[in-house]
Amino acid sequence: MITQKQRRTEKSLCFKHYYKWILCFSLTLYFVASFFVDHDQEDHPSSSLSPSNPLITNPKPKPLPSRAMFESKIHDQRHGFPLQRPNIRTDVFNNLKIYVYDLPSKFNKDWLANERCSNHLFAAEVALHKALLSLRGDVRTEDPYEADFFFVPVYVSCNFSTVNGFPAIGQARSLINEAIDLVSPQHPFWNRTSGSDHVFTATHDFGSCFHTMEDRAIADGVPRMLRNSIVLQTFGVTYKHPCQEVENVVIPPYISPEGLRKTQKNIPAAKERDIRVFFRGKMEIHPKNISGRFYSKRIRTEIWRSYGGDRRFYLQRQRFAGYQSEIARSVFCLCPLGWAPWSPRLVESVALGCVPVIIADGIRLPFPSAVRWPDISLTVAERDVGRLGDILKHVAATNLSDIQKNLEDPSVRRALLFNVPPREGDATWQVLEALSKKLNRSVRRKSNDVL
Repeated sequence: MITQKQRRTEKSLCFKHYYKWILCFSLTLYFVASFFVDHDQEDHPSSSLSPSNPLITNPKPKPLPSRAMFESKIHDQRHGFPLQRPNIRTDVFNNLKIYVYDLPSKFNKDWLANERCSNHLFAAEVALHKALLSLRGDVRTEDPYEADFFFVPVYVSCNFSTVNGFPAIGQARSLINEAIDLVSPQHPFWNRTSGSDHVFTATHDFGSCFHTMEDRAIADGVPRMLRNSIVLQTFGVTYKHPCQEVENVVIPPYISPEGLRKTQKNIPAAKERDIRVFFRGKMEIHPKNISGRFYSKRIRTEIWRSYGGDRRFYLQRQRFAGYQSEIARSVFCLCPLGWAPWSPRLVESVALGCVPVIIADGIRLPFPSAVRWPDISLTVAERDVGRLGDILKHVAATNLSDIQKNLEDPSVRRALLFNVPPREGDATWQVLEALSKKLNRSVRRKSNDVL
């Protein structure tokens, strides 16, 4: 006969069994539901990305093909670059696809131990690499066999001199040659075109000649190993020059977008520009003859001698941490040549709304299809520096307001800045646009044409 105590024990065991069954069922239902919700979100990106901007997408990653001899599964975290989206769709650039070589860290990441490597005026080589790595699934492909171009990320401008702090690029040629020696014997992509579909950066004084002094740069010329490739370089002139005897795209020097935003944030909205003509930088009173050449062709010396005492000109020879705030206060910003014709002042002036006054004969400026330089800047011949005051006075009395209005166009400023991830119309976007016009170098396109 079953006692009352036994019945209570039996009911308790039954309840516990029932409770466990309910708990297991609930957990199973939860995980199944979570699985479908997650996959539904992957298949249908949020409306804030897709419908409002057809140039942005959020694709599912594609598996690497087993046939790839060089499987570059880019480990962005290993490079210290966070995985970032959104991406730029390939159909914007004629279905352009770029493969980024995953080189050993000594070619790139190791240099980032010095913070200056990511922020100095030559840092476009770093910013562009980061920007390309952030493009996952569209423009950047992880299958080298479907690539049009191959980007070789070698940082050559981050070896800073312990004497003067300037970038020392003496190792550039050997470092690039070592990178080519690494990829060419193991993988078919370099050898099949002798590197004509490979892309490098050269973001210092005389670009792909890899020397800071023009006479040495001219004497050395473009390294033989790069002469078939495409070089993204800050150096460019409108006349024949040995340092651009290679397929090249002129790009802007690097100016930190974050730094510019901080400067703009601290500018009072209603503040008028109270500096008429501005320049801060190296101006030698007694220029030194270095191998028969003078810094800035003595143009900066003439500016100092002619206008150092002119109240319309605010000329300073010392460094100043608030340098960008002075640009934001200025109407005209002088951009004379240094050793090379290009200058970071071009980008800073445009970004901060100061009319750049370019004094560098024959300079070739970046992205002319996106930046209408004649509409937003002034060009003064080197021989006319002595008349600079009168020239600027005439502009101020005639078309200054038109130039300033053109400078207010945000698309102009955006085209000169490297963002990570890239933004529509920014400097990386302009590089991709330029490469999309060189697809006659693509093996993949030629193969498709034959088929």
